[in-house]
Amino acid sequence: WALKQKDMETLSQLVHPHKGVRFSPYAYVTNEDLVFRSADMKNLMRDQAVRNWGDFDGTGRPINLTFAAYFERLIYDADFARPQQVGCNTVLGRGNTINNIAAFYPNAIFIEYHFEGMDPQQAGMDWRSLRLVLEEHEDAWYLVGIVHDEWTI
Repeated sequence: WALKQKDMETLSQLVHPHKGVRFSPYAYVTNEDLVFRSADMKNLMRDQAVRNWGDFDGTGRPINLTFAAYFERLIYDADFARPQQVGCNTVLGRGNTINNIAAFYPNAIFIEYHFEGMDPQQAGMDWRSLRLVLEEHEDAWYLVGIVHDEWTI
């Protein structure tokens, strides 16, 4: 799996050729979420630019991180290659944040990789999900969205 290996070369080949891939830190996807084209993906792990990825839920503080730091905190913050549950077009993780994936991407499917909780003492208040959003283009499926989600206040 390209994300687990941080294999940006392989991941770049999966990105939609015209739309790029949008990174959303939470289930509510917006037009302000950052989008990268295939060619941009290859060097993102090494890119030292600090970008604003939105705001942290609960605190409202800006998410100002390099891509590598964003990746560690808001993409691959659990071993999503071995999730507790996987769903296709089914929301497994539900919190206070509105999930608008179906409305934002009306012609897409999404695969959700979900952990009901990371620490049993948290009683599920530390659940995590990663949703990969795919759209068909010229008889192939491409990545148009990477949507992280987690328990929020």
